[in-house]
Amino acid sequence: MNAPRGVYAIYDRASLASDRLDAVEAVLSAGAVWLQYRDKRESAPDRGLLAELAALTQSHGAKLIVNDDWRLAVEIGADGVHLGQSDGSVTQARSAFGPNAIIGISCQDRIERARAGIAAGASYVSFGRFFTSTTKPDAPPAAPGVLTAARELGVPVVAIGGINAGNAATLIDAGADLVAVSAGLFAAADPGAATAELDRLFADRAQN
Repeated sequence: MNAPRGVYAIYDRASLASDRLDAVEAVLSAGAVWLQYRDKRESAPDRGLLAELAALTQSHGAKLIVNDDWRLAVEIGADGVHLGQSDGSVTQARSAFGPNAIIGISCQDRIERARAGIAAGASYVSFGRFFTSTTKPDAPPAAPGVLTAARELGVPVVAIGGINAGNAATLIDAGADLVAVSAGLFAAADPGAATAELDRLFADRAQN
């Protein structure tokens, strides 16, 4: 797949006091290219909220990706799904979604898992956590070198875990095509400014 480089915003609804669609609008307006809906509340999934997120991403030319549940992603017509280690078959998701959907997998620090996922139909691979994460504090750590090693796999490489504008440069330089950020955007005083600052890191490297 031809993926853009830049900010992959993780909208973790359970960590927010309200829907914060104003923050979503700000993040997308500032240049986030993908938005992931992650919702671990007992009431999830929130189809009304998903419809609003879909409209916002579409209006900004971004992509909407559903966390964990490829059946839900297919049902609502999302652009893709992100599958964790126990979220079902990549092969099934690809068969149901078709050839053009974005399907990502969590690989922690395991290149062999990334290779297997790509063989099954994954279109991007995600590694991390790289820093202390408020969203997944117990996730095992990864070293930036895994991003460099993943460049040979031929699909977009995503870095995740405690990322913000102060530490993302190391990961971009190591090989990340996208940085997946949750609290660094939605807990920021100005989500739009936080997104723009991250986006500039990619723009600066494109010019050099």
